[in-house]
Amino acid sequence: MSEQKTYTFHVNGMHCNACVALVENELNDVPEISRTKASLKNFNVEVTGDFSAIGGSALGGGEEKLEIIAEYLSRVLKPHGYTLLIEKQIKTKNWKEFKIAIPIAFAFAVLFIVLQKIGLVNIVNSNDVSYWTAFVVGIIASLSTCMAVVGGLLLSMSATFAKEGDKIKPQILFHIGRIISFFVLGGIIGAIGSAFTLNTSATFILGIIIAIVMLILGINLLDVFHWAKKLQPSMPKFLSKHAFGISKWNHTLTPLLVGIVTFFLPCGFTQSMQLYTLSTGSFLKGGITMLSFALGTFPVLALISFSSFSIKNSSKSGIFFKTAGLIVIMFALFNLINSLIVLGLIQPIFNF
Repeated sequence: MSEQKTYTFHVNGMHCNACVALVENELNDVPEISRTKASLKNFNVEVTGDFSAIGGSALGGGEEKLEIIAEYLSRVLKPHGYTLLIEKQIKTKNWKEFKIAIPIAFAFAVLFIVLQKIGLVNIVNSNDVSYWTAFVVGIIASLSTCMAVVGGLLLSMSATFAKEGDKIKPQILFHIGRIISFFVLGGIIGAIGSAFTLNTSATFILGIIIAIVMLILGINLLDVFHWAKKLQPSMPKFLSKHAFGISKWNHTLTPLLVGIVTFFLPCGFTQSMQLYTLSTGSFLKGGITMLSFALGTFPVLALISFSSFSIKNSSKSGIFFKTAGLIVIMFALFNLINSLIVLGLIQPIFNF
């Protein structure tokens, strides 16, 4: 006789909507679970299922039973950097990490200004987002918690094909599918944008919206203002659920399809680039912008594919995320200020 009960656990390591999708998908594959619902607002997950066989019936239904269930389910989530707890964990704000993060971010800012001045790169432009910007944002995105869901897809897909001894070909197909689809789908978004006639004001208002989204993403990476996580935009959850479903298909073309569906996953960095791409009004420009972003994500995703690389599980992850957050905030503020200058709302501040 089935004993369906609902338990609530706190999730350690959940940062964004991509994490929510990943946690739900992994737990839904556990045989004992019939329903899962994760919440970024409360940093917890509700699971409904029959756990009577876990730990033996002699344990009853007290706290000891909860701990055993939490430990049992954590085994599924630990490869992705999450653990379940029966008590809410008090989030510690490690301000000491800023002592290292701020100088690194400052050095990056100085390097950026020098490269901008001598004309080697044009990362911040008063008129649009350059391909260099998209590439750098791609690098940061690939190392951020927002890419957890892509890493989860890679691991899930790899596990499916590794059982048959096929490890290299699926990874190559995944990256080919991802890079090609980002160019084609980015171009389609750009072409769709050409159907709308955006005047100068509308274009730069869209730029301000993109800068604000990037600002929220940067603040979230700092991991000290937890209220900001609720402001992060996301795509409908069902898209990521279907993506994980595809990753478990045992078919030759599955890796290619998984690479394509990553375009639709709930990563705020991807969405901000997609939003900008809409304003380009050009298939070629939109395609190259998203291609530049995808190429920025490629090195780290390739490392995840062929090794156990994970910034998230590193002891220095806090320093890295704070540094990345400060850099993203810098990009957001530069572009926000430039948009306001073009609109004539403020006087020029920087002379790049």
